Amino acid sequence: MSRIRKIGVIMNGVTGRMGTNQHLLRSILPIIEQGGIMLSNGDRIIPDPVLVGRSEDKLRALSSRSGVENFTTDLDSVLKDEKYSIYFDAQTTERRAPSVLRALEYGKHIYCEKPSALDSATALNLYHAAENAGVVHGIVQDKLWLPGLVKLKTVRDSGFFGDILSVRGEFGYWVFEGDTIEAQRPSWNYRKEDGGGIIYDMFCHWRYVLDSLFGNVKAVSAVGKTHIPYRVNEKGERYACTAEDAAYATFELEGGIIAQFNSSWAVRVRRDDLLTIQVDGTKGSAVATLGKCFIQPYNATPMNVWNPDIDSSINHFDGWQEVPDTQKYENAFKAQWELFLRAAAEKRLFEWGLMAGVEGIQLAEKGIESWQKRQWVDIPDILL
Repeated sequence: MSRIRKIGVIMNGVTGRMGTNQHLLRSILPIIEQGGIMLSNGDRIIPDPVLVGRSEDKLRALSSRSGVENFTTDLDSVLKDEKYSIYFDAQTTERRAPSVLRALEYGKHIYCEKPSALDSATALNLYHAAENAGVVHGIVQDKLWLPGLVKLKTVRDSGFFGDILSVRGEFGYWVFEGDTIEAQRPSWNYRKEDGGGIIYDMFCHWRYVLDSLFGNVKAVSAVGKTHIPYRVNEKGERYACTAEDAAYATFELEGGIIAQFNSSWAVRVRRDDLLTIQVDGTKGSAVATLGKCFIQPYNATPMNVWNPDIDSSINHFDGWQEVPDTQKYENAFKAQWELFLRAAAEKRLFEWGLMAGVEGIQLAEKGIESWQKRQWVDIPDILL
């Protein structure tokens, strides 16, 4: 006979923008509202969250907004509570590793935001500690479940591209400085000393996207730039930006594929979406956005002739076919939460474990090294 049981989840740092919106309101609460998740043996699990943070006022407000009654500023008190078997961390990066290690001392399964640490050595230590503790562990890799990238993967798996030649990614938008218009990202993102910088933030994403969809990253050439030197923080105080707000990178993948990604918080958007990824192959091309994917096969490719003196008669958005929806697409964060909760409840290996976090940070470090040296840098295998 199937059973319904609760699985306790400690959610640390969820008063922040990402923790509140993506992880609590759009993931855990909908999972509860749908009646939980079915396991392979027919049992059903329902998350039982407790909210943890440093500000009791913020926690109380979030508790009232979300309907989650349990909250505390005392992390140790819930780590000691055996009814909570999962520890989730969405704190700022510099606070993550010590808290994860503390949770591992109590034998909690670990799920955390990326980057998992401020450097790859610390991230690797987290991986080893989790392995030694014998717990299930995972790191957020949300973009793999974006509808546009799910469709792009389906196109790739069909053999549509032929030989893939190149990948081009454009990501970013204008983040307001905070003086005349309120900034839509937290100020720590622009302070290196607080773990900020777009290279650490986005290269962790590009690593798992490239590795999963196109081939392992073998080398990087990158340059970063702080385009906006001063911003205004949450208290209305002007501060100097010590971290880069844009990065321009080229990656060499296994198989000879070249990938180029521009990442910027100082760019105005005139493209299909905040993220677009174009893949060009010998038999066809595709452009994926957050939610859509468009393809152009070889036999529908227009004949372009370069003549700057005459306006082209070709509308280059014509001749592209949209890939239709073939399934229900969940929120990307919710989709991975369901996979992790199922793995933790069944105590089995989670495909996107903390080693993926190490690899993402490694790429960020090598990108910064390339920027500093102004040269290509190889991505070595991680030594366990």
